[in-house]
Amino acid sequence: MTGEAADRAERLATWLEELGLVDQLAAAGLPTFRRGHDGAPHWADPKTGEPLTTAQVAELDDLLHQQGEEPAHAVPVALVQLRRKAAVRAALLETPWHSYASLAAVRGASENATRFAVHKAAERAALLVVAHEGATLVPAFQLTDTGELRPELGAVLEPLLAASMDPWQVWTWLTQPAGLLGGAVPHEAARDADELPIVRHAAVRLAERARAADA
Repeated sequence: MTGEAADRAERLATWLEELGLVDQLAAAGLPTFRRGHDGAPHWADPKTGEPLTTAQVAELDDLLHQQGEEPAHAVPVALVQLRRKAAVRAALLETPWHSYASLAAVRGASENATRFAVHKAAERAALLVVAHEGATLVPAFQLTDTGELRPELGAVLEPLLAASMDPWQVWTWLTQPAGLLGGAVPHEAARDADELPIVRHAAVRLAERARAADA
């Protein structure tokens, strides 16, 4: 790269570092960089691993600065959204969840029988199951002390899962304060028989929005 191109590559790398968005580049399918012994960023194509050309660095720079009326002060919104999603998922993973083995222990059943039961329940939209790094997670908030689905949550889960919503989104909505419920946490509010119909209605509305967005 020429001196000007190298400066642009450095400015782009520094900007992303300052925004804390470097880790989201790969997740977005964009070129990534690593800093060499000289401290300079070495940008690489995500498909070939080959160094980016001057033109490719310029194209990436323009792409990430295209949002907003003032490109110099733009923020790559898609990367910010990916960072937020990653943060939310990390927080969810810190809350209790079960593997097939741990759920089997709670249920007093074999792991194979538990695996079969979990799959069948998921097919009926009667259990929230989340895939993560090749493993299957069963969030514990939805379960009783004996490892079965809380009875009151069946009517709440069904519209969300039947709408083929992202399981991570379902997990997030059910365990975080929800605007549709005036800031109440859905799965907690559902414990109150008077609040359960409201939670169910909010779940139906959310499912409808999800379907409309996919249409």
